[in-house]
Amino acid sequence: MNSIGPVNALYPMPTTLVGTTVNDKPNFLAVAHVGILTHQHLSIGLGKVHYSNAGIHENRTFSICLPPQALLKETDYCGIMTGKKTDKAALFDLFYGELNTAPMIKQCPVNMELKLHDVLDFPSHDVFIGELVQTYVDDTVINGDMIDISKLQPLLFDMASKKYWSLGPTVGTCWKDGKALKGK
Repeated sequence: MNSIGPVNALYPMPTTLVGTTVNDKPNFLAVAHVGILTHQHLSIGLGKVHYSNAGIHENRTFSICLPPQALLKETDYCGIMTGKKTDKAALFDLFYGELNTAPMIKQCPVNMELKLHDVLDFPSHDVFIGELVQTYVDDTVINGDMIDISKLQPLLFDMASKKYWSLGPTVGTCWKDGKALKGK
């Protein structure tokens, strides 16, 4: 094994579009620094320089939208342009849920609406912890009563290669395949 220093090796991560309302206008930012804290609490890590942070602090709401591979260019655009100078929301058909200040994207097959639970204040980043209020899912990605990730076709972001990736085929079944090792 080689030591390469304190390199975050958890990539690839799902690429999301985080929706906020800033100065009474909807805004979106491409974010891959997302985390699951509990089944009801999610986190996003945003550099303090981002325009979206002010909207989350002010309204105490945000959305996490999962763009499909078909929205690669729009998603990347939302990561390279600032909402201070660009109306990124104009790229999408928007809708709002229960919270009224967390814009979501109709072209994203999965949208999660969150209210702010807490903020971890790091020197360079705000880590926003949101409580999941509602999830909105397009019929095209539902299989029975579950989201079918193969139909969703999410974009995956890798920091090392600076590339977007896609999912491959399934390779096993959770909480089942390991049972083959019981008793060994």
